This record gives sequence, C-alpha cells and structure tokens, in this order.
Amino acid sequence: MRYLIDKEKRPVYLQLYKQLRDDIISELYPYNSKLPSKRGLAEETGVSIITVEHAYQLLCDEGYAEARERSGYFAIFQKTDGFAAVSENPQATEILLPEAGEYPDFPLSLFSKTMRKVLSEHGELLFEKSPNEGRPELRRAISQYLARNRGIHADLSQIIIGSGSEYLYGLIIELLGRSRVFAIESPSYKKIEQVYRAAEVSYESLPLHNDGIHSRALAETKADILHTTPYRSYPSGVTASASKRHEYIRWAQEKNRFIIEDDFESEFSVSTKPMETLFSLSDRENVIYLNTFSKTISPSLRIGYMVLPKGLAKEFEDRLGFYSCTVPTFMQFVLAELINNGDFERHINRVRRKKRKALSEPSV
Repeated sequence: MRYLIDKEKRPVYLQLYKQLRDDIISELYPYNSKLPSKRGLAEETGVSIITVEHAYQLLCDEGYAEARERSGYFAIFQKTDGFAAVSENPQATEILLPEAGEYPDFPLSLFSKTMRKVLSEHGELLFEKSPNEGRPELRRAISQYLARNRGIHADLSQIIIGSGSEYLYGLIIELLGRSRVFAIESPSYKKIEQVYRAAEVSYESLPLHNDGIHSRALAETKADILHTTPYRSYPSGVTASASKRHEYIRWAQEKNRFIIEDDFESEFSVSTKPMETLFSLSDRENVIYLNTFSKTISPSLRIGYMVLPKGLAKEFEDRLGFYSCTVPTFMQFVLAELINNGDFERHINRVRRKKRKALSEPSV
C-alpha cells in the first residue's frame, strides 16, 4: 500500500491530503497527470469516498490539483513554473481589481464580557508594563493558535507583539538593514510602499499576474527581500498558486534572501483548510510571518504580531530588544483570553460559514 492512514489520528482526510501533496510536489505525479480515483484510494486506505473527496478538495483549493468533469483529478503543480517563462512581458496581463472582502466585527457582547473577566481576574497586574516583546500569555496563545490553524510551530521567543502592521514593517526594516533592497507587489497595499519610502530604503515594485508575481520580474529583481501577501493581495485580490508559492521559496534560497509573508485575510478562506504559509513551507529559516487582528476582530484593535525565524529572533533580541511593546497590557490579556476560550476561532468559523453559504447560493 502506498498511502497509509492512522485512523487514531484525526482528521483522517488531512493525512491523505499531505501524502498526496508530497507526491505531487516530488513529481511522482507530474504536471497534467491523472491522480488516483476516489474509489481506488478509498479501497486502498480503508476510508470513505467522502474522506477522499475532502482531501482532493483541499488539493484543488491550494492549487495542487484540479477536477475535470467525467475524468477525475489531475495534478497541476509545476516546479518549473515561472523559470520556464522568464521571457514573458510582465506588463502583458491585465489584472482585475475586485473590492476587498468586508467582514463583520467581532461581537461586542463577547468582547465586553471578556474585558470584564480580564479586569476581574488580573486586577493590578494590568497596570504593569508589558515585556518588550509582548506578554507571554498572548504570545503563547498565538503560538498555539498558529500551530492548530496555520501549520506554524514557533517558540515564544520567535513571536513579537506590536501595534499593527505598519509598526512591525518598521521593525523588520531595522532588523534586516536599510542597505537591503526590498521588493513589493504591484499593485499592493499602499501603506507598505509608504513605510519603505518613509524609511528611505530602496525598493522595487514587481507586477502581479493572475497567480502571483510575474516570474520574469522576480527572476530579474535586484532585491534580496520579498514582501508578499500570498493569500490575497490587496487591492488586486490575487492569490498565489501552489506552484508560485514554491517559486517564492526557491527564490529565497539564494544569496541570503528573505521573505516577509503578510498573511492578510487568510483566516477567512472558504477552504476547509487555510492555504499553506510560506513560513511552514520553507526549511531555510528565511521567512518572517506577519499578521494582525484588524480583519478578524476590528480595525480599531491595533494589535499585530510577527513570527521570526529562530536565528533572527536572537538577533532581534540583541539589537532591537530595547524597543518597548506598543500594545497595552490590558488589551494583550483580553486578546489572549479570546483565543484561549475559543471565542476568536468560533467567530472566524461563523464568518467563514456565512461566506461559504453566500458563495454557494445562486445569483438572482
């Protein structure tokens, strides 16, 4: 048997998905080759056809496979994507610019209830100055959340709390160095460019195609740091395909390069499993993961965090550890409680279900 399933470990469909994904990446199933049938896989692994369908749906959601009517599933991942097409004209493809998704704020009743609980339980501790990297309670909650939901396994020392993405962008510039050349997506969230311009660092704008940054632009850039929003770039709405995400990883493996992964909006993916992060895909300790709670809770909650590779975490502590945390202690305890008691993830799941239902309803 090629695929082995441990039914004691849940969920079962994720085990099958990961094994199929690894075989596609290793080109056991080359581009455009047919994948095993649902019935054949179900019989081989001893699981239901529905379980196999869930695994295949994830592969399709992430761009490793596609379903073809009356033909089954086919691999669409290509390791050579991009590098074989470096002669493309980066300006040749028109990009559609849909509006960014709008999501309901976190329920005020739950938020106020949590605030009262934190006030009652922590008392005068809330007047204490936060450690510079952030309260350990919040960093631990984020660490556990990322391990459950994003495939990111990070020590507390790798997680830095700050007041929103713009502040964290500035810290990253200080950490990686102003002499570096940064690359950003074009179009991109305008504050990214504004931060780099204000910091007086060199940056290049790399045009987006319908599956991510144009390969020719990426291959020819003089930048050694790539700032990308692979899940859903704003304002273009472009999502990097599985092949493109692996292309980014290969690009970063050369010449001491780094990737800044801005995981904007990924929590509200309608997929049953959010898209793989570049941080979890890379094995070179060269991806900085960044996210905020502006979309998941409220834009008024100026709390973000970044996850540093272990080597950079030590360098950050030595060189920049003197910066005070810019998020009040009280709000850090509130957010930690929302994550730990499950309210945060229940809110995300409610929004995702509504979004999934809206997409499935026929337009009138």
